[in-house]
Amino acid sequence: MIAESDIETMTPVERLQAMEMLWRSFSSSGQEIPSPEWHGDILSSRLAKVEAGQGSFLTIPQMKARLASGQT
Repeated sequence: MIAESDIETMTPVERLQAMEMLWRSFSSSGQEIPSPEWHGDILSSRLAKVEAGQGSFLTIPQMKARLASGQT
């Protein structure tokens, strides 16, 4: 098992490579990984807003600008 201190000494590129390896191992295993219940709760809430005509949508450039500015 890798220690958190080992991760902290990795470069950002090494951390990203490690995350990619982990993701590949999950996606190729064939095992279903259940989503937490709160994911479904958020999706249901957002769908209800859209169905009620209260949903708002961003273009990709708008979302990139929002993320770059630190807004959530």
